[in-house]
Amino acid sequence: MRLNPRLMSLASLAIGVAIVAGACSSAAATSTPGSAVQGATATPAMAAGVTIGSTNDPSLGAYLTGQNGMTLYVFAKDSADNSACAGTCATTWPPLTASPGTSTTGPAGAAGAFATISRADGTTQVTYNHMPLYYYSGDSKAGDITGEGKFGFWFVAPLSGATPTAVPSTAPAAPTTAPATKPTTAPTYGY
Repeated sequence: MRLNPRLMSLASLAIGVAIVAGACSSAAATSTPGSAVQGATATPAMAAGVTIGSTNDPSLGAYLTGQNGMTLYVFAKDSADNSACAGTCATTWPPLTASPGTSTTGPAGAAGAFATISRADGTTQVTYNHMPLYYYSGDSKAGDITGEGKFGFWFVAPLSGATPTAVPSTAPAAPTTAPATKPTTAPTYGY
């Protein structure tokens, strides 16, 4: 039986379309850094380098900013090259992380040195002048500084590299009590 050449062309075209469609759907399922595949949790791709910026606030002075101009903070309870913020703290104050060996470029005028430390959870955190850097989950856009002074331990990361210290909590002064005295006259009750 001889096949119609026109019918063969249509069959070839249909097979070609099926092959291309299969290749496209296969490419869509290929995993790339930062993508979720078949229910896997997405992890953000680490940048080849970290670039730190800075901005200036009339009352706070110049301070560091990270990705998308978001404010960077330091935690006064941290010690040099050691983060004291983990668990729930690190959810509220996400550390500025990078891939191991990532280079960090700082802004002009940065007086301290940028480096990295290993956190207890195995991630690598960027430091400035030996102080770990964090974002604040309460900030929603570049220029927000809602974490400044939070709980007396969180401060914007100053461009100067100075290490802020905790602000002592100021408890209200205890009320003074004078000795009770007896009234010298009988009280009047208005009747």
